[in-house]
Amino acid sequence: MKNIVVLVSGGGTNLQALIDAQESGIIKNGRITCVISSKPGVYALERAEKHNISTRVIARKEYPDVIEYSKAILEALTEEKADLVVYAGFMTILDELVVKAMPNKMMNVHPALIPSFCGKGYYGLRVHEEALKKGVKLTGATVHFVTEVCDGGPIILQKAVEVMDGDTPETLQRRVMEQAEWQILPKAVSLFCDDKLEVSGNTVRILK
Repeated sequence: MKNIVVLVSGGGTNLQALIDAQESGIIKNGRITCVISSKPGVYALERAEKHNISTRVIARKEYPDVIEYSKAILEALTEEKADLVVYAGFMTILDELVVKAMPNKMMNVHPALIPSFCGKGYYGLRVHEEALKKGVKLTGATVHFVTEVCDGGPIILQKAVEVMDGDTPETLQRRVMEQAEWQILPKAVSLFCDDKLEVSGNTVRILK
């Protein structure tokens, strides 16, 4: 049984999708053992507590720079014996010292089809605003392993979502969450926990 630690910064909708998947048996060989938030008082912490999942707050603002903050996060991950770390709306880009310590053991969900609308500065509504500005007909979500390159790690799963006439960034964001993020993130976590992901360079192969 693998220990899953989820990193959050806000409401925790992706965390809820993981909790639901765990409780419904989609995630069989792993369990969420801890939720770590970069901010106090966020709703994601309440979600975890409602399901008896332990929580920690490691507030970004209490650390002088990203390196010191990253060291604190890595220390917590080590203490929690994390086998997999999931970014679920975690709004801090950690120093590479963390991913180097946990290669191919950290995954993130991004609300676009990487390599479109990704990289530094592309998060939250900004992603959907840019997709609408570009006039794309399809967008979606991507789950990828985290590397030192922002949104540049090996892609695990992707799912496309249609852009509708009259979409606003808010309506598009909601559809991408419901139709893509909340489906492929639990699936990717399940595959990892079942030892069905094989990484070769920048390619992830899903084993049968």
